Amino acid sequence: MCGIVGYIGQNDTKEILLTGLEKLEYRGYDSAGIATLGEDGVHVTKVKGRIAALREKVDNENDATIGIGHTRWATHGVPSVQNAHPHQSSTERFTIVHNGVIENYMALKKEYLEDVDFVSETDTEVIVQLIEKLYQKHKSTKKAFGEAMSLLKGSYAIGLIDAEDQETLYVSKNKSPLLVGLGEGFNLIASDAMATLKETNEYLEIFDKEIVLVNRSFVEVQTLDGEVINREPFIAEIDASDTEKGTYPHFMLKEIDEQPIVMRNIIREYQNEKGELKLDKDIRKAMQKTDRIYIIAAGTSSYAGLVGKELIEKIANIPVEVHIASEFSYNMPLLPEKPLFLFISQSGETADSRAVLVKIKELGHPALTLTNVPGSTLSREANYTLPLHAGPEIAVASTKAYTAQIAVLAILAVDTARAKGIKLDFDPLQELAIVANAMEIITNQKEELEQLSNEYFASTRNAFYIGRSMDYHVAQEAALKLKEISYIQAEGFAGGELKHGTIALIEDGTPVVALATQENVNYSIRGNVQEVVARGANALIISSKGLEQDEDAFVLPPVHELLTPLVSVIPMQLLAYYAALHRDCDVDKPRNLAKSVTVE
Repeated sequence: MCGIVGYIGQNDTKEILLTGLEKLEYRGYDSAGIATLGEDGVHVTKVKGRIAALREKVDNENDATIGIGHTRWATHGVPSVQNAHPHQSSTERFTIVHNGVIENYMALKKEYLEDVDFVSETDTEVIVQLIEKLYQKHKSTKKAFGEAMSLLKGSYAIGLIDAEDQETLYVSKNKSPLLVGLGEGFNLIASDAMATLKETNEYLEIFDKEIVLVNRSFVEVQTLDGEVINREPFIAEIDASDTEKGTYPHFMLKEIDEQPIVMRNIIREYQNEKGELKLDKDIRKAMQKTDRIYIIAAGTSSYAGLVGKELIEKIANIPVEVHIASEFSYNMPLLPEKPLFLFISQSGETADSRAVLVKIKELGHPALTLTNVPGSTLSREANYTLPLHAGPEIAVASTKAYTAQIAVLAILAVDTARAKGIKLDFDPLQELAIVANAMEIITNQKEELEQLSNEYFASTRNAFYIGRSMDYHVAQEAALKLKEISYIQAEGFAGGELKHGTIALIEDGTPVVALATQENVNYSIRGNVQEVVARGANALIISSKGLEQDEDAFVLPPVHELLTPLVSVIPMQLLAYYAALHRDCDVDKPRNLAKSVTVE
């Protein structure tokens, strides 16, 4: 969600901050701002809206060598300049940027700050005003900062500058992502490594409730009690060139087209020199030991998890439950003796999922993370990680990360089955190679899919997707894609469920997209199509080669039936893309949405 960039050094602070914030635009935001500190004091510039407007407004003569920047996604208070970050204390000595949600900010306000006049509606301003109040007690910024952090309850990633100290950037985090980037003669902070890859690829991890003092020549990590911690840095495994759009009009279209490449990357990364399936031995043992797998995810990742459930159960014979992270955290079911938790997250920073991870670690249960960002919080804190190898995904609406998740889940299922001695006629690497070719065929049919999108979605206000078996999960993901970026009200249903109430919404011309890729339910789903057509629906059937009928609008190349979700979702992504494009929507950055949901 919100993004943070901070810098201390000798270079062009303003440009480093603005460029870093531009790299974080994909996360979603409604306002932005920077604060820089130089010989003439602190300069704060904030705007409601895009970073391009912030860039125009910033003072070009600013020669500061320390600064912080922020993109905000509103949680407390409406999007506005007053509520945008950075926020300052009453005397303007202290300036802060903050990601997360402070749960006890009203209590802190009442206990410590009743005499303070606030200029915003945010919980963030409470933090900076509290630091100033505590400074009056300690006469030390470090002590005031540390005590303030000890009083906060909730999630936060914080960067603070003191107008009277040009040598230190004060940093802390709890439950929200934040890294320190290391350089020669400079250091940085960022909520996402992609923001600062232009400057460095070497980072220092910050753990929860630590205080970090960032100087241009050193970084010191401490506990809240002042104990100094020594920690080795790591290298971010991200190629900065992958974050560029190139000749594509939108990142989303680029990322749709990259899916065949992603499949081939996964094949390469998960095979040994003999061309055989390769997986971490500890992950294999954990999969063999468990008596039930709990997949924890949100949004698109949860729909990938539903496909993964079928793959693991059908191939490896292990029972699987899929849970929405935000619900599981507060309503944990009865667990068996040997559960294994599998967290699926594109960013690896999903706050709801991390809340579950913290709880199950306290219970002593093992955790495996599937993520596109190996150095992310969920990856670092889980016992094991399976990287997706999809490359950076910039568009808010996930495409290639979703298919990568399913592909890696298929590999996990097959590896587990083989380890258990289950005989299979299913080679995932060979089948994924076929999938990659099929994906290329579909992405080369853009004109046909654009025409279908215009025909079915040009003027509609709602739409339905139906499918049975694995197609049902793809229907749910397809509906999410359409509503995410085109703002058309869309729902995905099991084919037989629509008639149990919701069919009342079918009117003349209502688009109903049906998937028919599973042989055992082919005739059943076609019967469901006839039910909605009889009520006036405008039906669009997408089927697999070998199951197609004359009335089908689009036929998919043949792949193994268990892997059809990897190809059937491609036309769904393109239908949504063109629907959004022709409605003049912001395809890559849809309203109200964020790429990394780092608050509960």
